[in-house]
Amino acid sequence: MTSIRTLMVMICMASLATLAFAQNSQAAPTAATPRVAPADAKSHAGETATVCGKVVDNRIAKYGLSGRGKPVSFDLDQPEPNPVFFFVAFGSQPDGPQEAIAAYQGKQVCVTGKISMPAETPFIMAADRSQIKVQTANK
Repeated sequence: MTSIRTLMVMICMASLATLAFAQNSQAAPTAATPRVAPADAKSHAGETATVCGKVVDNRIAKYGLSGRGKPVSFDLDQPEPNPVFFFVAFGSQPDGPQEAIAAYQGKQVCVTGKISMPAETPFIMAADRSQIKVQTANK
């Protein structure tokens, strides 16, 4: 089941890559960008929103995208086998996926972008790392 889901996500990411790279103009949250809980993201598919939660799990894709490296999927609030939301990010070059994992794993983050839902789990493709904000303990 996990390998089928991973394959579906990779196919969707490859087909949405050009759209994701165009999201840079939506990266910064605005006053009009609603804040959505990970469990509620499913009902906001197709909308641009900010989803906040704790990164509880990650998966590195088997294949990378040219010039971007291997994407990493991060589950918020609930890990496999029943994730409620995830976001996809890329590690910085040349450090790759391990840099992204170190930056977000176990931390409270907010991700802003268009919520996609090609399968049963909604996600945001964070092609630009400015779409992801690590929340500090005093917030």
